Amino acid sequence: MSMLQNLPKNVGPMDRNIRLAAAGVLILAGLMTGSVILDILGLIVLATGAISFCPAYTLLKIDTNKKD
Repeated sequence: MSMLQNLPKNVGPMDRNIRLAAAGVLILAGLMTGSVILDILGLIVLATGAISFCPAYTLLKIDTNKKD
């Protein structure tokens, strides 16, 4: 777990909430349709929201986490 704590936070609070809600929708849709791909995508979105870090944001140099 300490390895996750060292990741820079590049997902802000609003972005995080949107990711968590979208993850719920994706996982539910995957369960209802039997789509494993939607479930996996939902779990990835859930993980990036939960740890407030998105590897794609790092590659694209995006940071929605406001630093005061």
